[in-house]
Amino acid sequence: MNARTATYANTLEHLLDARSAEGLWTGRLSSSPLATAVAITALHIADSQRWAEAIQKGLGWLAAHQNPDGGWGDTENRDPSNLSTTLLSLAALSAVDLSGQFSKHTRKALRWLEDELKCKDKADLAKAVYAAYGEDRTFAVPILTHCTLAGLFQDTPHPWRHVKPLPFELAQLPRGLYRAVRLTVVSYALPALIAVGQAKFHFDPPANPLLRCLRRAACGPTLTMLRSLQPSNGGFLEAPPLTAFVTMSLAAIGQVQHPVAQKGLAFLIASQRPDGSWPIDTTLSTWLTTHAAKILAADHLTEHERNTLTETLLDQQYKTPHPYTGAAPGGWGWSHLPGAVPDADDTAGALVALHRLNPQRDAVRQAVAAGLTWLLNLQNADGGIPTFCRGWGQLEFDRSCADITAHALEAFTLWNNEVLPALQSRIHRAIPRALRFLYAHQRPDGAWLPLWFGNPHTPDKTNPVYGTARVLMGLTKMDRCAYPILDAMIPPAAAYLLGRQRPDGSWDGIEHTALAVTALASAQNAKTDAVEAGLNWLVQHTHQGTCLPPAAIGLYFAKLWYTEDLYPVLFTLAALQAAAS
Repeated sequence: MNARTATYANTLEHLLDARSAEGLWTGRLSSSPLATAVAITALHIADSQRWAEAIQKGLGWLAAHQNPDGGWGDTENRDPSNLSTTLLSLAALSAVDLSGQFSKHTRKALRWLEDELKCKDKADLAKAVYAAYGEDRTFAVPILTHCTLAGLFQDTPHPWRHVKPLPFELAQLPRGLYRAVRLTVVSYALPALIAVGQAKFHFDPPANPLLRCLRRAACGPTLTMLRSLQPSNGGFLEAPPLTAFVTMSLAAIGQVQHPVAQKGLAFLIASQRPDGSWPIDTTLSTWLTTHAAKILAADHLTEHERNTLTETLLDQQYKTPHPYTGAAPGGWGWSHLPGAVPDADDTAGALVALHRLNPQRDAVRQAVAAGLTWLLNLQNADGGIPTFCRGWGQLEFDRSCADITAHALEAFTLWNNEVLPALQSRIHRAIPRALRFLYAHQRPDGAWLPLWFGNPHTPDKTNPVYGTARVLMGLTKMDRCAYPILDAMIPPAAAYLLGRQRPDGSWDGIEHTALAVTALASAQNAKTDAVEAGLNWLVQHTHQGTCLPPAAIGLYFAKLWYTEDLYPVLFTLAALQAAAS
Protein backbone atom coordinates (compact mmCIF):
# COMPACT_ATOMS: atom_id res chain seq x y z
CA MET A 1 0.00 0.00 0.00
CA ASN A 2 1.54 3.32 -1.04
CA ALA A 3 1.44 6.42 1.15
CA ARG A 4 -1.51 8.03 -0.63
CA THR A 5 -3.60 4.87 -0.49
CA ALA A 6 -2.77 4.50 3.20
CA THR A 7 -3.79 8.10 3.81
CA TYR A 8 -7.13 7.49 2.14
CA ALA A 9 -7.73 4.27 4.07
CA ASN A 10 -6.84 5.79 7.44
CA THR A 11 -8.89 8.93 6.89
CA LEU A 12 -11.83 6.87 5.67
CA GLU A 13 -11.62 4.70 8.78
CA HIS A 14 -11.64 7.84 10.91
CA LEU A 15 -14.79 9.09 9.20
CA LEU A 16 -16.63 5.77 9.42
CA ASP A 17 -15.74 5.44 13.11
CA ALA A 18 -17.16 8.91 13.76
CA ARG A 19 -20.68 7.86 12.76
CA SER A 20 -23.12 7.77 15.67
CA ALA A 21 -25.43 4.89 16.54
CA GLU A 22 -28.24 6.83 14.83
CA GLY A 23 -26.24 6.93 11.61
CA LEU A 24 -25.35 10.63 11.84
CA TRP A 25 -22.02 12.40 11.96
CA THR A 26 -22.32 14.72 14.96
CA GLY A 27 -18.66 15.74 15.16
CA ARG A 28 -17.32 17.88 17.95
CA LEU A 29 -17.25 21.66 18.01
CA SER A 30 -14.48 23.24 20.05
CA SER A 31 -15.14 24.30 23.60
CA SER A 32 -15.56 28.05 23.78
CA PRO A 33 -14.30 30.42 26.49
CA LEU A 34 -16.92 32.93 25.35
CA ALA A 35 -19.80 30.46 25.61
CA THR A 36 -18.48 29.25 28.95
CA ALA A 37 -18.23 32.79 30.34
CA VAL A 38 -21.77 33.83 29.44
CA ALA A 39 -23.24 30.50 30.58
CA ILE A 40 -21.53 30.88 33.96
CA THR A 41 -22.94 34.38 34.40
CA ALA A 42 -26.45 33.32 33.38
CA LEU A 43 -26.45 30.51 35.95
CA HIS A 44 -25.04 32.84 38.60
CA ILE A 45 -27.67 35.52 38.06
CA ALA A 46 -30.48 32.96 37.94
CA ASP A 47 -29.56 30.99 41.09
CA SER A 48 -25.94 30.91 42.20
CA GLN A 49 -26.56 28.35 44.95
CA ARG A 50 -28.61 25.90 42.93
CA TRP A 51 -26.10 25.87 40.09
CA ALA A 52 -22.96 26.21 42.22
CA GLU A 53 -21.35 22.98 41.00
CA ALA A 54 -21.82 23.80 37.32
CA ILE A 55 -20.60 27.36 37.90
CA GLN A 56 -17.47 26.22 39.72
CA LYS A 57 -16.59 23.69 37.02
CA GLY A 58 -17.03 26.38 34.40
CA LEU A 59 -14.85 28.83 36.30
CA GLY A 60 -12.10 26.25 36.65
CA TRP A 61 -12.14 25.51 32.93
CA LEU A 62 -12.17 29.19 32.03
CA ALA A 63 -9.22 29.98 34.28
CA ALA A 64 -7.26 27.01 32.93
CA HIS A 65 -7.70 28.23 29.35
CA GLN A 66 -6.54 31.81 29.82
CA ASN A 67 -3.74 32.67 27.43
CA PRO A 68 -0.31 33.52 28.86
CA ASP A 69 -0.81 37.15 27.77
CA GLY A 70 -3.87 37.43 30.03
CA GLY A 71 -6.58 37.32 27.39
CA TRP A 72 -8.75 34.58 25.97
CA GLY A 73 -9.19 33.33 22.42
CA ASP A 74 -12.26 31.74 20.89
CA THR A 75 -11.41 28.05 21.25
CA GLU A 76 -9.73 25.70 23.69
CA ASN A 77 -6.60 25.70 21.52
CA ARG A 78 -4.93 28.90 22.73
CA ASP A 79 -6.10 31.02 19.83
CA PRO A 80 -5.00 34.67 19.80
CA SER A 81 -6.62 36.72 22.55
CA ASN A 82 -9.45 38.99 21.43
CA LEU A 83 -11.54 41.79 22.90
CA SER A 84 -14.97 40.17 23.12
CA THR A 85 -13.96 36.87 24.67
CA THR A 86 -11.52 38.49 27.09
CA LEU A 87 -14.06 41.07 28.22
CA LEU A 88 -16.81 38.49 28.74
CA SER A 89 -14.46 36.13 30.58
CA LEU A 90 -13.24 38.93 32.81
CA ALA A 91 -16.83 39.92 33.57
CA ALA A 92 -17.80 36.35 34.45
CA LEU A 93 -14.84 35.88 36.78
CA SER A 94 -15.46 39.27 38.41
CA ALA A 95 -19.14 38.55 39.02
CA VAL A 96 -18.89 35.00 40.26
CA ASP A 97 -15.52 34.70 42.00
CA LEU A 98 -16.57 36.25 45.30
CA SER A 99 -13.83 34.42 47.24
CA GLY A 100 -11.02 35.85 45.13
CA GLN A 101 -9.88 32.39 44.00
CA PHE A 102 -9.28 33.67 40.48
CA SER A 103 -8.10 37.20 41.28
CA LYS A 104 -4.77 36.72 39.52
CA HIS A 105 -6.66 35.79 36.36
CA THR A 106 -8.79 38.94 36.49
CA ARG A 107 -5.71 41.10 37.05
CA LYS A 108 -3.99 39.57 34.02
CA ALA A 109 -7.12 40.11 31.92
CA LEU A 110 -7.36 43.75 32.95
CA ARG A 111 -3.72 44.28 32.00
CA TRP A 112 -4.33 42.70 28.60
CA LEU A 113 -7.29 45.01 27.95
CA GLU A 114 -5.33 48.06 29.08
CA ASP A 115 -2.30 47.17 26.96
CA GLU A 116 -4.30 46.14 23.90
CA LEU A 117 -6.84 48.95 23.84
CA LYS A 118 -4.96 51.70 25.67
CA CYS A 119 -8.19 52.31 27.59
CA LYS A 120 -8.29 55.20 30.01
CA ASP A 121 -11.55 54.15 31.66
CA LYS A 122 -14.50 51.74 31.41
CA ALA A 123 -16.24 53.97 28.87
CA ASP A 124 -13.37 53.29 26.47
CA LEU A 125 -14.07 49.57 26.77
CA ALA A 126 -17.64 50.09 25.62
CA LYS A 127 -16.50 52.27 22.73
CA ALA A 128 -14.05 49.58 21.66
CA VAL A 129 -16.81 46.95 21.59
CA TYR A 130 -19.08 49.13 19.45
CA ALA A 131 -16.18 49.96 17.14
CA ALA A 132 -15.46 46.25 16.68
CA TYR A 133 -18.98 45.45 15.47
CA GLY A 134 -19.94 48.63 13.62
CA GLU A 135 -23.64 49.14 12.95
CA ASP A 136 -24.51 45.57 13.91
CA ARG A 137 -25.69 45.51 17.52
CA THR A 138 -26.43 41.78 17.44
CA PHE A 139 -23.40 41.00 19.57
CA ALA A 140 -22.17 44.36 20.88
CA VAL A 141 -25.25 45.11 23.00
CA PRO A 142 -25.49 41.62 24.56
CA ILE A 143 -21.76 41.74 25.38
CA LEU A 144 -22.12 45.04 27.20
CA THR A 145 -25.36 43.92 28.87
CA HIS A 146 -23.48 40.90 30.21
CA CYS A 147 -20.66 43.13 31.45
CA THR A 148 -23.12 45.51 33.12
CA LEU A 149 -25.09 42.72 34.80
CA ALA A 150 -21.80 41.22 35.97
CA GLY A 151 -20.90 44.52 37.67
CA LEU A 152 -17.97 45.42 35.45
CA PHE A 153 -19.24 49.00 35.11
CA GLN A 154 -20.54 49.36 38.68
CA ASP A 155 -17.88 51.94 39.58
CA THR A 156 -19.07 54.28 36.81
CA PRO A 157 -21.77 56.93 37.45
CA HIS A 158 -24.39 55.38 35.15
CA PRO A 159 -23.50 51.75 34.32
CA TRP A 160 -26.37 51.21 31.88
CA ARG A 161 -25.47 54.20 29.76
CA HIS A 162 -22.85 52.00 28.12
CA VAL A 163 -25.60 49.73 26.75
CA LYS A 164 -27.40 51.06 23.70
CA PRO A 165 -31.15 50.37 23.57
CA LEU A 166 -32.61 47.71 21.32
CA PRO A 167 -36.07 48.46 19.90
CA PHE A 168 -37.64 45.22 21.12
CA GLU A 169 -41.12 46.60 20.49
CA LEU A 170 -40.47 46.27 16.74
CA ALA A 171 -40.41 42.48 17.10
CA GLN A 172 -44.21 42.67 17.10
CA LEU A 173 -44.24 43.92 13.51
CA PRO A 174 -44.88 41.53 10.62
CA ARG A 175 -41.60 39.98 9.53
CA GLY A 176 -41.89 41.54 6.11
CA LEU A 177 -41.40 44.97 7.67
CA TYR A 178 -38.17 44.20 9.56
CA ARG A 179 -36.00 45.40 6.71
CA ALA A 180 -38.08 48.53 6.22
CA VAL A 181 -37.59 49.59 9.86
CA ARG A 182 -33.84 48.85 9.58
CA LEU A 183 -33.45 46.64 12.63
CA THR A 184 -29.93 46.83 14.03
CA VAL A 185 -29.74 43.09 14.67
CA VAL A 186 -29.60 40.23 12.19
CA SER A 187 -32.52 37.95 11.40
CA TYR A 188 -31.50 35.13 13.71
CA ALA A 189 -31.13 37.40 16.77
CA LEU A 190 -34.77 38.17 17.60
CA PRO A 191 -34.54 36.45 21.03
CA ALA A 192 -31.66 38.74 22.00
CA LEU A 193 -33.51 41.77 20.61
CA ILE A 194 -36.43 40.99 22.91
CA ALA A 195 -34.72 39.83 26.11
CA VAL A 196 -31.65 42.08 26.08
CA GLY A 197 -33.77 45.00 24.91
CA GLN A 198 -36.11 44.48 27.85
CA ALA A 199 -33.18 44.37 30.29
CA LYS A 200 -31.95 47.75 29.05
CA PHE A 201 -35.49 49.14 29.30
CA HIS A 202 -35.97 47.74 32.81
CA PHE A 203 -32.81 49.29 34.24
CA ASP A 204 -32.59 52.41 32.08
CA PRO A 205 -35.93 53.40 30.51
CA PRO A 206 -35.90 56.15 27.87
CA ALA A 207 -36.54 59.73 28.92
CA ASN A 208 -39.11 60.19 26.17
CA PRO A 209 -42.48 59.44 27.84
CA LEU A 210 -44.14 58.24 24.64
CA LEU A 211 -41.34 55.80 23.87
CA ARG A 212 -41.34 54.70 27.50
CA CYS A 213 -45.06 53.93 27.36
CA LEU A 214 -44.69 52.16 24.02
CA ARG A 215 -41.95 49.88 25.30
CA ARG A 216 -43.73 49.18 28.57
CA ALA A 217 -46.80 48.10 26.63
CA ALA A 218 -44.64 45.87 24.43
CA CYS A 219 -43.03 43.93 27.29
CA GLY A 220 -45.81 41.38 27.74
CA PRO A 221 -46.54 40.70 24.07
CA THR A 222 -42.88 40.36 23.13
CA LEU A 223 -42.26 37.94 26.01
CA THR A 224 -45.14 35.88 24.66
CA MET A 225 -43.52 36.04 21.23
CA LEU A 226 -40.18 35.01 22.76
CA ARG A 227 -41.82 31.91 24.18
CA SER A 228 -43.13 30.99 20.74
CA LEU A 229 -39.62 31.32 19.29
CA GLN A 230 -38.00 29.00 21.83
CA PRO A 231 -37.46 25.39 20.73
CA SER A 232 -38.62 22.46 22.83
CA ASN A 233 -35.21 21.88 24.42
CA GLY A 234 -34.79 25.54 25.39
CA GLY A 235 -31.74 26.30 23.27
CA PHE A 236 -32.14 29.17 20.81
CA LEU A 237 -30.29 28.10 17.64
CA GLU A 238 -28.76 25.30 19.76
CA ALA A 239 -26.37 28.06 20.88
CA PRO A 240 -25.32 28.37 24.54
CA PRO A 241 -24.15 31.99 24.07
CA LEU A 242 -27.45 33.25 22.64
CA THR A 243 -29.46 31.20 25.12
CA ALA A 244 -27.35 32.50 28.01
CA PHE A 245 -27.74 36.14 26.94
CA VAL A 246 -31.51 35.68 26.85
CA THR A 247 -31.64 33.79 30.14
CA MET A 248 -29.46 36.19 32.14
CA SER A 249 -31.45 39.17 30.85
CA LEU A 250 -34.76 37.64 31.92
CA ALA A 251 -33.37 36.57 35.30
CA ALA A 252 -31.97 40.05 35.94
CA ILE A 253 -35.37 41.73 35.43
CA GLY A 254 -37.18 39.40 37.80
CA GLN A 255 -38.37 36.91 35.18
CA VAL A 256 -36.28 33.93 36.28
CA GLN A 257 -39.43 31.82 36.70
CA HIS A 258 -40.65 32.67 33.22
CA PRO A 259 -40.88 29.51 31.09
CA VAL A 260 -38.31 30.87 28.63
CA ALA A 261 -35.77 31.41 31.41
CA GLN A 262 -36.43 28.00 32.97
CA LYS A 263 -36.09 26.17 29.66
CA GLY A 264 -32.97 28.21 28.89
CA LEU A 265 -31.41 27.16 32.19
CA ALA A 266 -32.26 23.53 31.51
CA PHE A 267 -30.58 23.77 28.10
CA LEU A 268 -27.44 25.34 29.59
CA ILE A 269 -27.12 22.63 32.23
CA ALA A 270 -27.70 19.89 29.66
CA SER A 271 -25.14 21.32 27.22
CA GLN A 272 -22.28 21.76 29.71
CA ARG A 273 -19.47 19.35 28.94
CA PRO A 274 -17.90 17.06 31.57
CA ASP A 275 -14.81 19.29 31.75
CA GLY A 276 -16.98 22.30 32.70
CA SER A 277 -16.97 24.07 29.33
CA TRP A 278 -19.63 24.92 26.78
CA PRO A 279 -19.37 24.89 22.97
CA ILE A 280 -20.79 27.70 20.83
CA ASP A 281 -23.36 25.31 19.37
CA THR A 282 -24.46 21.77 20.13
CA THR A 283 -23.65 20.07 16.83
CA LEU A 284 -23.50 20.59 13.06
CA SER A 285 -24.87 17.09 12.48
CA THR A 286 -26.82 17.73 9.26
CA TRP A 287 -24.00 19.75 7.70
CA LEU A 288 -21.46 17.06 8.56
CA THR A 289 -23.73 14.18 7.56
CA THR A 290 -24.46 15.60 4.12
CA HIS A 291 -20.73 16.15 3.56
CA ALA A 292 -20.05 12.56 4.61
CA ALA A 293 -22.83 11.24 2.37
CA LYS A 294 -21.37 12.98 -0.69
CA ILE A 295 -18.03 11.29 -0.04
CA LEU A 296 -19.24 7.83 0.95
CA ALA A 297 -22.35 7.23 -1.17
CA ALA A 298 -20.71 5.81 -4.28
CA ASP A 299 -18.27 3.29 -2.82
CA HIS A 300 -18.47 3.00 0.94
CA LEU A 301 -22.14 2.58 1.91
CA THR A 302 -24.30 -0.49 1.51
CA GLU A 303 -27.74 -0.16 -0.05
CA HIS A 304 -29.27 -0.45 3.42
CA GLU A 305 -27.00 2.31 4.74
CA ARG A 306 -27.86 4.56 1.79
CA ASN A 307 -31.57 3.98 2.38
CA THR A 308 -31.25 4.65 6.11
CA LEU A 309 -29.29 7.84 5.51
CA THR A 310 -31.83 8.93 2.92
CA GLU A 311 -34.68 8.45 5.39
CA THR A 312 -32.75 10.39 8.02
CA LEU A 313 -32.30 13.36 5.70
CA LEU A 314 -35.93 13.24 4.57
CA ASP A 315 -37.05 13.27 8.21
CA GLN A 316 -34.92 16.36 8.89
CA GLN A 317 -36.56 18.46 6.18
CA TYR A 318 -38.93 21.07 7.62
CA LYS A 319 -42.52 20.24 6.68
CA THR A 320 -44.19 23.28 8.27
CA PRO A 321 -43.32 27.00 8.54
CA HIS A 322 -40.55 27.54 11.07
CA PRO A 323 -41.65 29.56 14.12
CA TYR A 324 -38.26 31.19 14.62
CA THR A 325 -37.58 32.75 11.23
CA GLY A 326 -40.97 32.27 9.60
CA ALA A 327 -39.24 30.25 6.87
CA ALA A 328 -41.52 28.31 4.56
CA PRO A 329 -41.44 24.49 4.53
CA GLY A 330 -38.86 22.71 2.39
CA GLY A 331 -35.50 23.67 3.87
CA TRP A 332 -32.97 21.91 6.08
CA GLY A 333 -31.09 23.24 9.11
CA TRP A 334 -27.54 22.51 10.27
CA SER A 335 -28.59 20.06 12.99
CA HIS A 336 -31.13 17.34 13.73
CA LEU A 337 -31.89 19.03 17.07
CA PRO A 338 -34.92 21.31 17.64
CA GLY A 339 -32.95 24.55 17.95
CA ALA A 340 -31.74 24.55 14.35
CA VAL A 341 -33.47 26.63 11.68
CA PRO A 342 -33.55 26.13 7.90
CA ASP A 343 -30.72 27.74 5.98
CA ALA A 344 -29.56 27.83 2.38
CA ASP A 345 -26.18 26.15 2.79
CA ASP A 346 -27.59 23.09 4.56
CA THR A 347 -30.54 22.90 2.19
CA ALA A 348 -28.20 22.87 -0.79
CA GLY A 349 -26.01 20.30 0.97
CA ALA A 350 -28.97 18.01 1.62
CA LEU A 351 -30.12 18.28 -2.00
CA VAL A 352 -26.67 17.35 -3.30
CA ALA A 353 -26.39 14.47 -0.82
CA LEU A 354 -29.79 13.07 -1.79
CA HIS A 355 -28.73 13.09 -5.44
CA ARG A 356 -25.73 10.95 -4.51
CA LEU A 357 -27.75 8.62 -2.27
CA ASN A 358 -31.12 7.82 -3.86
CA PRO A 359 -32.13 10.12 -6.71
CA GLN A 360 -34.82 7.84 -8.15
CA ARG A 361 -37.10 7.37 -5.14
CA ASP A 362 -40.48 9.13 -5.31
CA ALA A 363 -40.20 10.40 -1.73
CA VAL A 364 -36.80 11.86 -2.54
CA ARG A 365 -38.10 13.62 -5.63
CA GLN A 366 -40.96 15.17 -3.66
CA ALA A 367 -38.56 16.39 -0.97
CA VAL A 368 -36.15 17.68 -3.58
CA ALA A 369 -38.88 19.66 -5.33
CA ALA A 370 -39.77 21.29 -2.02
CA GLY A 371 -36.10 21.99 -1.25
CA LEU A 372 -35.37 23.49 -4.66
CA THR A 373 -38.48 25.66 -4.40
CA TRP A 374 -37.35 26.81 -0.97
CA LEU A 375 -33.95 27.85 -2.33
CA LEU A 376 -35.48 29.58 -5.35
CA ASN A 377 -37.81 31.57 -3.12
CA LEU A 378 -34.82 32.66 -1.02
CA GLN A 379 -32.94 34.21 -3.94
CA ASN A 380 -32.40 37.92 -3.39
CA ALA A 381 -33.00 40.70 -5.90
CA ASP A 382 -29.23 40.85 -6.52
CA GLY A 383 -29.32 37.22 -7.71
CA GLY A 384 -27.40 35.87 -4.73
CA ILE A 385 -28.56 33.49 -2.02
CA PRO A 386 -28.56 34.61 1.63
CA THR A 387 -28.34 32.32 4.65
CA PHE A 388 -31.73 32.46 6.34
CA CYS A 389 -34.14 35.10 5.08
CA ARG A 390 -34.73 36.83 1.77
CA GLY A 391 -34.50 40.59 1.78
CA TRP A 392 -32.67 41.21 5.08
CA GLY A 393 -29.76 42.96 3.45
CA GLN A 394 -28.72 45.71 5.87
CA LEU A 395 -26.27 43.72 7.99
CA GLU A 396 -23.44 41.47 6.83
CA PHE A 397 -24.75 38.14 8.07
CA ASP A 398 -28.07 38.58 6.25
CA ARG A 399 -26.66 39.46 2.84
CA SER A 400 -26.26 37.27 -0.21
CA CYS A 401 -22.96 35.43 -0.16
CA ALA A 402 -20.80 33.80 -2.80
CA ASP A 403 -20.10 30.37 -1.32
CA ILE A 404 -23.75 29.68 -0.47
CA THR A 405 -24.84 30.92 -3.90
CA ALA A 406 -22.40 28.51 -5.56
CA HIS A 407 -23.64 25.66 -3.36
CA ALA A 408 -27.21 26.39 -4.46
CA LEU A 409 -26.05 26.43 -8.09
CA GLU A 410 -24.56 22.97 -7.62
CA ALA A 411 -27.92 21.70 -6.33
CA PHE A 412 -29.79 23.38 -9.20
CA THR A 413 -27.42 21.85 -11.74
CA LEU A 414 -27.66 18.31 -10.37
CA TRP A 415 -31.45 18.23 -10.27
CA ASN A 416 -32.24 20.47 -13.23
CA ASN A 417 -33.04 17.66 -15.68
CA GLU A 418 -34.94 15.53 -13.16
CA VAL A 419 -37.72 17.88 -12.04
CA LEU A 420 -41.06 18.86 -13.54
CA PRO A 421 -41.08 21.49 -16.31
CA ALA A 422 -42.51 24.30 -14.16
CA LEU A 423 -39.74 23.92 -11.58
CA GLN A 424 -37.16 23.46 -14.30
CA SER A 425 -38.25 26.75 -15.83
CA ARG A 426 -37.74 28.53 -12.50
CA ILE A 427 -34.27 27.02 -12.19
CA HIS A 428 -33.39 28.17 -15.72
CA ARG A 429 -34.32 31.73 -14.76
CA ALA A 430 -32.51 31.63 -11.42
CA ILE A 431 -29.16 30.28 -12.62
CA PRO A 432 -28.12 33.26 -14.82
CA ARG A 433 -29.06 35.68 -12.05
CA ALA A 434 -26.94 33.76 -9.55
CA LEU A 435 -24.02 33.63 -11.98
CA ARG A 436 -24.21 37.38 -12.53
CA PHE A 437 -24.11 37.86 -8.76
CA LEU A 438 -20.95 35.76 -8.53
CA TYR A 439 -19.38 37.59 -11.47
CA ALA A 440 -20.11 40.94 -9.83
CA HIS A 441 -18.63 39.83 -6.50
CA GLN A 442 -15.48 38.12 -7.75
CA ARG A 443 -12.49 40.21 -6.71
CA PRO A 444 -10.04 41.52 -9.30
CA ASP A 445 -7.54 38.89 -8.12
CA GLY A 446 -10.05 36.11 -8.88
CA ALA A 447 -11.10 35.37 -5.30
CA TRP A 448 -14.43 35.25 -3.51
CA LEU A 449 -14.99 35.75 0.20
CA PRO A 450 -17.18 33.37 2.21
CA LEU A 451 -19.58 34.51 4.91
CA TRP A 452 -19.50 31.91 7.68
CA PHE A 453 -15.82 31.02 7.38
CA GLY A 454 -12.73 33.10 8.00
CA ASN A 455 -9.10 32.94 9.00
CA PRO A 456 -8.09 34.47 12.35
CA HIS A 457 -4.47 34.58 11.23
CA THR A 458 -4.94 36.90 8.24
CA PRO A 459 -4.83 40.68 8.76
CA ASP A 460 -8.48 41.24 7.84
CA LYS A 461 -9.68 37.85 9.20
CA THR A 462 -11.19 36.89 5.83
CA ASN A 463 -10.72 33.52 4.13
CA PRO A 464 -10.51 33.92 0.35
CA VAL A 465 -8.98 30.45 -0.07
CA TYR A 466 -12.07 28.82 1.44
CA GLY A 467 -14.46 31.09 -0.45
CA THR A 468 -12.74 30.70 -3.80
CA ALA A 469 -12.39 26.94 -3.46
CA ARG A 470 -16.06 26.51 -2.55
CA VAL A 471 -17.30 28.68 -5.42
CA LEU A 472 -14.96 26.96 -7.86
CA MET A 473 -16.27 23.54 -6.78
CA GLY A 474 -19.80 24.67 -7.56
CA LEU A 475 -19.01 26.33 -10.88
CA THR A 476 -17.02 23.41 -12.28
CA LYS A 477 -20.13 21.20 -12.01
CA MET A 478 -21.86 23.42 -14.58
CA ASP A 479 -21.92 23.34 -18.39
CA ARG A 480 -19.47 25.98 -19.61
CA CYS A 481 -20.98 25.86 -23.10
CA ALA A 482 -24.43 26.68 -21.76
CA TYR A 483 -23.11 29.48 -19.54
CA PRO A 484 -20.20 31.32 -21.20
CA ILE A 485 -19.87 33.62 -18.19
CA LEU A 486 -18.18 30.69 -16.44
CA ASP A 487 -15.15 31.18 -18.69
CA ALA A 488 -14.75 34.65 -17.23
CA MET A 489 -14.79 33.36 -13.64
CA ILE A 490 -13.22 29.89 -13.46
CA PRO A 491 -9.70 30.62 -14.86
CA PRO A 492 -9.10 33.66 -12.60
CA ALA A 493 -10.33 31.70 -9.58
CA ALA A 494 -8.02 28.78 -10.35
CA ALA A 495 -5.17 31.22 -10.93
CA TYR A 496 -5.83 32.82 -7.55
CA LEU A 497 -5.59 29.48 -5.77
CA LEU A 498 -2.44 28.54 -7.67
CA GLY A 499 -0.92 31.86 -6.72
CA ARG A 500 -1.63 31.29 -3.04
CA GLN A 501 0.04 27.88 -2.89
CA ARG A 502 3.13 27.87 -0.71
CA PRO A 503 6.49 26.47 -1.81
CA ASP A 504 5.91 23.37 0.33
CA GLY A 505 2.67 22.61 -1.57
CA SER A 506 0.22 23.73 1.12
CA TRP A 507 -2.38 26.44 1.51
CA ASP A 508 -2.09 27.34 5.19
CA GLY A 509 -3.14 24.15 6.96
CA ILE A 510 -4.97 20.89 6.36
CA GLU A 511 -8.46 22.27 5.69
CA HIS A 512 -7.33 24.96 3.28
CA THR A 513 -4.94 22.66 1.44
CA ALA A 514 -7.61 19.98 1.04
CA LEU A 515 -10.19 22.47 -0.21
CA ALA A 516 -7.79 24.03 -2.71
CA VAL A 517 -6.75 20.61 -4.02
CA THR A 518 -10.40 19.57 -4.43
CA ALA A 519 -11.26 22.75 -6.29
CA LEU A 520 -8.24 22.67 -8.59
CA ALA A 521 -8.67 18.97 -9.32
CA SER A 522 -12.22 19.67 -10.46
CA ALA A 523 -11.29 22.65 -12.63
CA GLN A 524 -10.55 22.12 -16.31
CA ASN A 525 -6.93 22.56 -17.28
CA ALA A 526 -5.86 22.53 -13.65
CA LYS A 527 -2.13 22.20 -13.17
CA THR A 528 -1.59 18.66 -11.98
CA ASP A 529 1.77 19.50 -10.41
CA ALA A 530 0.05 21.90 -8.00
CA VAL A 531 -2.55 19.28 -7.12
CA GLU A 532 0.16 16.65 -6.67
CA ALA A 533 2.18 18.95 -4.41
CA GLY A 534 -0.89 19.65 -2.30
CA LEU A 535 -1.70 15.96 -1.99
CA ASN A 536 1.87 15.13 -1.01
CA TRP A 537 1.72 17.80 1.69
CA LEU A 538 -1.55 16.34 3.02
CA VAL A 539 -0.09 12.83 3.12
CA GLN A 540 2.94 14.04 5.02
CA HIS A 541 1.27 16.45 7.44
CA THR A 542 -1.63 14.18 8.36
CA HIS A 543 0.87 11.36 8.97
CA GLN A 544 -0.92 9.35 6.30
CA GLY A 545 -4.36 10.18 7.65
CA THR A 546 -3.67 9.35 11.29
CA CYS A 547 -3.32 12.90 12.64
CA LEU A 548 -5.97 15.43 11.58
CA PRO A 549 -6.07 18.35 14.03
CA PRO A 550 -8.73 20.97 13.24
CA ALA A 551 -8.04 24.66 12.68
CA ALA A 552 -10.22 27.63 13.60
CA ILE A 553 -11.78 28.41 10.23
CA GLY A 554 -15.45 28.41 11.24
CA LEU A 555 -17.01 31.81 11.89
CA TYR A 556 -20.05 31.89 14.16
CA PHE A 557 -22.01 35.06 14.81
CA ALA A 558 -19.77 38.07 14.34
CA LYS A 559 -16.06 37.39 14.76
CA LEU A 560 -16.44 34.28 16.91
CA TRP A 561 -14.23 31.43 15.72
CA TYR A 562 -14.62 27.69 16.16
CA THR A 563 -13.06 24.42 15.13
CA GLU A 564 -14.90 21.25 14.10
CA ASP A 565 -13.04 17.97 14.52
CA LEU A 566 -14.47 16.43 11.34
CA TYR A 567 -13.59 19.28 8.96
CA PRO A 568 -10.02 18.10 8.26
CA VAL A 569 -11.27 14.51 7.92
CA LEU A 570 -14.04 15.35 5.45
CA PHE A 571 -11.99 17.83 3.45
CA THR A 572 -8.95 15.53 3.16
CA LEU A 573 -11.06 12.61 1.95
CA ALA A 574 -12.79 14.83 -0.59
CA ALA A 575 -9.42 16.03 -1.89
CA LEU A 576 -8.08 12.51 -2.29
CA GLN A 577 -11.26 11.46 -4.10
CA ALA A 578 -11.27 14.47 -6.42
CA ALA A 579 -7.65 13.97 -7.38
CA ALA A 580 -8.18 10.26 -8.04
CA SER A 581 -11.14 10.88 -10.31
